[in-house]
Amino acid sequence: MTTETINAAAAGTWQLGDLTVNRIGFGAMRLTQHGPAFAGDSTPSDRNRAIAVLRRAVELGVNHIDTASFYFSALRSANELINSALAPYSDELVITTKVGPGRGPSGAWLPHATPEQLRGQVEENLRQLGRDHLDVVNLRILGTASIAERFGALAELREAGLIRHLGLSNITAEHLAEAQAIAPVVCVQNRYSLDSRHAGSDELLRSCGEQGIAFVPFFAIAGDGRAAGATEAERAEVLAVARAHGASPAQVRLAWTLQCGPHVLAIPGTGNPDHLVENVAAGALRLSSEELAQLESVGAGDE
Repeated sequence: MTTETINAAAAGTWQLGDLTVNRIGFGAMRLTQHGPAFAGDSTPSDRNRAIAVLRRAVELGVNHIDTASFYFSALRSANELINSALAPYSDELVITTKVGPGRGPSGAWLPHATPEQLRGQVEENLRQLGRDHLDVVNLRILGTASIAERFGALAELREAGLIRHLGLSNITAEHLAEAQAIAPVVCVQNRYSLDSRHAGSDELLRSCGEQGIAFVPFFAIAGDGRAAGATEAERAEVLAVARAHGASPAQVRLAWTLQCGPHVLAIPGTGNPDHLVENVAAGALRLSSEELAQLESVGAGDE
């Protein structure tokens, strides 16, 4: 498929609260280093190349960027790269960030921030991005414990004007219901891909659509490869559909993701400018009902 002239608008749009975004966006996690994300032996990315990729993404119509203050390597910070590349920010650009995990004073990894620590994380994102408010903040969850106290702390920051909209990441349906009793939720960001769906994920995706909440899969291309990236081995069904469209397997996976529902957003990440162009072009790829059924068989029985 032709890629160079395809704009992110080809994927259609969705509302994150009162913010309109193109359904194909950009994930900043892979900007900071070469090799598997968060791997100790990865090397820092080339700063100029990362900045060029961000600027090219915006040129291609991407207006939804997903980031976090804990996306960093020894020499690179995703938020700092975004600030350097794109500030002063366009009014149409929506930056979504995450809080919850982080580093403690000793540098040790902390999987859960306390309500008091969450304010510090919000302020750190504001400082790094150079903004006076955050468009969307997702509370990243690990485990099944109640999120009421922590989500309530973010709701207070929303009332104070530091946050415009709230979302959730890595959650269950019970978490969503608990959060909605406290404040509106505009998006749910969960692991979800063609061949990597945990129990209840299809039902949560459908429930979000019924409620007008964006569902934003992460690892949509990588699947079971997760932070390490896609594996070289690809499913025969994906390869067959890719050949039929003159597309890459990654493009087929993104197209499948977007056709899961009009409320589904994609945030593929890359530090490669050629892959960026391909990812954006996937927003224009339309799969037939027969192809969707063929691909659906890949994930059959995963739930």
